[in-house]
Amino acid sequence: MKRTKTADLILIYSVLTFIGIIMIYPLLWMISATFKTNSEVTSGLSLLIKEPVPDGYLALVNNYGGNINCIKALFNTYVYLVPKVIFTLISSLFTAYGFARYNFPMKKLLFGLLISSMFLPDAVMIIPQFILFSKLGMVDSPLYTALVVPSVFAYDTYFVFLLVQFLKGVPSELDDAARIDGCSSFQILFHIIAPVLKPALVSCAVFQFIWTSNDFMGPLLYVNTPSAYPLQVYIRLAMDAESGFQYNRVLASALLAVIPSLIVFFCSQRSFTDSITSGAVKG
Repeated sequence: MKRTKTADLILIYSVLTFIGIIMIYPLLWMISATFKTNSEVTSGLSLLIKEPVPDGYLALVNNYGGNINCIKALFNTYVYLVPKVIFTLISSLFTAYGFARYNFPMKKLLFGLLISSMFLPDAVMIIPQFILFSKLGMVDSPLYTALVVPSVFAYDTYFVFLLVQFLKGVPSELDDAARIDGCSSFQILFHIIAPVLKPALVSCAVFQFIWTSNDFMGPLLYVNTPSAYPLQVYIRLAMDAESGFQYNRVLASALLAVIPSLIVFFCSQRSFTDSITSGAVKG
């Protein structure tokens, strides 16, 4: 029996290691390619670097297409990314709490409409949203209001749906016990519900962080000033096919964009595995 279990473990770990190498190889190649010349990048998929050059990283501080460089573009990205994540968590939490804990007229109809909006393709919403934001004067705003304001109104309904499903697993007796102790609805939400929903809230924050970091269409539509371009648009500017471009510079910029998402993901892994009622049991 011990030999059988050992053989099974060896087989399982061998398969997982093989799959892991296949999945991480593109990232390793991208890292190595940031130190390669154009000719070496296009010559093959080897991780070995024949003639290492630092030009890709040195070019990150050089202006390109106006008063913009990679570092400034990264800063521009987080100017609207951080508020968007915060507003998404707050608005989604309030909306989900209302649907999960309160009864009001047409609740089921409104929740059904909310869920149905998840099935609308983004392409359907582009033109109406652009017209609306244009009339409101939000296009090319220095505060990126066209990108941030929708999150204030729980625009990403997937997160509302996710939190509602998590709230269904939280006993309503916790709310009743808090009300007996004199807590208001806001105190219950922030001191009882929010700590219990920590794994779900972290998941929402990570998803929104990654989605916003990878969003190209939104900044392309609503940001017209070159000096205010986020990193997604900057990387596209660096890929000038007519005049030629440095592969190592583009890949270094892409790596700079990927690293924060990887850090956020790995730092939040523990919250993904936490039990939804662990806070209630410990409390």
